[in-house]
Amino acid sequence: MPITYDNYLKLEELLALQAPQSDAPEHDELLFIVIHQVYELWFKLVLHELTLAQRALEAGDTPIALETFKRILTILKTLVGQVDILETMTPVSFFSFRDRLDTASGFQSVQFREVEFVLGARNRALAAHYPPAQERLEARLAQPSLYDSFLRYLVERGYPVPREALERDPVLPPQENPEVQKLLIDIYHSDPTTREICERMVDLDEGIQEWRYRHVKMVERTIGTRRGTGGSAGAEYLRSTLFRSLFPDLWAIRPHL
Repeated sequence: MPITYDNYLKLEELLALQAPQSDAPEHDELLFIVIHQVYELWFKLVLHELTLAQRALEAGDTPIALETFKRILTILKTLVGQVDILETMTPVSFFSFRDRLDTASGFQSVQFREVEFVLGARNRALAAHYPPAQERLEARLAQPSLYDSFLRYLVERGYPVPREALERDPVLPPQENPEVQKLLIDIYHSDPTTREICERMVDLDEGIQEWRYRHVKMVERTIGTRRGTGGSAGAEYLRSTLFRSLFPDLWAIRPHL
């Protein structure tokens, strides 16, 4: 059989994956399903690109690292833009089918948790909330985060990154390190190429925070202070995730540049 547009993209299977649970069904349930399925596809691609970014950083390959950061950042802008589409659904429309979601909740997205873990937002206790995927998430925790790969990039560039930063426990999120900050301040003043990598890391951190903020406001706009589906705390939980820096050293140096 020749390769066609339809069979290459598995369109028959793909377009059969939207199964509204409401009677009739409610008009906006299809929108809700499509948006969240598309989010999961983007998360899959972000994980794919982060793998390349880490490999490029650890090999000291600046051009590939920069190209990959550009792609990831563009995807994040798209994720934020999709919130605008979701917000065309009114609260009344959402509540017309919300009860049919039963225990389903965005909190259950394993792929987004993987994205967080790769970026360094690590919390081992969270892995236990995903029994079927716990082993998969534990494996992510055992691997170096993007920030660990960034520190190895600095080593490749000839910078004396302290051993305690390079050999830290990968299960824990990155912590501020004064010695690393001294190196970064020097880089910002004397090494434009490495500084560009630093700034793309900051862009990525900011991009994730922007997506979190838009997600929180969308949830508040739709369900207010109600609890989320599946018993989650809804917007209250999401607000608790805001403004947590993924790469604290890169933010701590700002007053000293």
